[in-house]
Amino acid sequence: MNSLDPTAPSGHPGPDFSAFEMLGSAVLILDEDGLIRHANAPAEDLFEVSVRQLYAMPLCDFFRDGDELYKSFQEAISQRFADKRQMLTIDRIGREPVQVTATVVALQGHPWPVLVELREVEQQLKVDREERLLEQAQANRELLRNLAHEIKNPLGGLRGAAQLLEAELADASLTEYTQVIIQEADRLQTLVDRLLVPHRAPRIVSDVNIHEVCERVRSLVLAEYPRGLRIVRDYDTSVPEFRGDKSQLIQVVLNVVRNAAEALHERISEGDAEIILRTRVARQVILAKQRFKLALELHVVDNGPGIPSELQDRIFHPLVSGREGGSGLGLTLAQTFVQQHEGLLECDTRPGMTDFRMLLPLP
Repeated sequence: MNSLDPTAPSGHPGPDFSAFEMLGSAVLILDEDGLIRHANAPAEDLFEVSVRQLYAMPLCDFFRDGDELYKSFQEAISQRFADKRQMLTIDRIGREPVQVTATVVALQGHPWPVLVELREVEQQLKVDREERLLEQAQANRELLRNLAHEIKNPLGGLRGAAQLLEAELADASLTEYTQVIIQEADRLQTLVDRLLVPHRAPRIVSDVNIHEVCERVRSLVLAEYPRGLRIVRDYDTSVPEFRGDKSQLIQVVLNVVRNAAEALHERISEGDAEIILRTRVARQVILAKQRFKLALELHVVDNGPGIPSELQDRIFHPLVSGREGGSGLGLTLAQTFVQQHEGLLECDTRPGMTDFRMLLPLP
């Protein structure tokens, strides 16, 4: 719905630009002189200048290569194209310059003739990576669910046949072999049940305090590793409560922290292993192509050897484990539970440091 804009050209209704506030990219509307007539919140973050200060400023002045942008602006005014994309560099006082992808759009039938959309190159890469993670997780869930159902029925038949065979054996010493079949069938059944947990268990939603979750996990892991491991609290007490499944989130953090502790076995034996639980409030976060004003950012940081390079792109894949005897399901289930909360779990690793970051939208 449009409203009358006193700054719009005479006789023209001012468009309602509120939809731009939901975008993760910076959007600016320019008049025929190249002056900014509207800027959304991401533009304010990008330029580190308030919307009030941006108003009526020449957009090209913010760029190191402003002449290139002005040339595109003039072509848009002349309606030589519908839209044009180019790489530009923003100069910010006292900060490193930032490279952006600029899309210049010629508007028709609007009081202001040009729209410019800006995306940080690094941010675009991050969004692309998150989209790949979400698509990958969805494909993994479907694969695991179908695989689990396919295995479950014949597995039950196999176990039942072994029990019947055991009852018919005349030689009791042969039951050793049927017991192997039964025990291995039970082990596979347990694995299948774990694969199906995220699809079966009902979510119990309540108010969640993330620091209570962290404290529960901290006490559990320290009970398992009473010596040689330090778990440091670095909490932001301003993080508000949010709606979620507390037991699922405890499982998420527990899986990640236990993985970190297992990776630290050498440092634990040396007595200098450390895991940091860090909470922060992040602003203007994009999750699954949706913009959230506030998000919880929980980091689990360890000082271990880092994840091997050949596993880094596959750590959230099912049945992929970096340790002998691991099921490879802990991080897969953690990612599933986080995504059920509309969030994302990602990892940054290098020798001497691994950082798992969980992002969850906040009210």
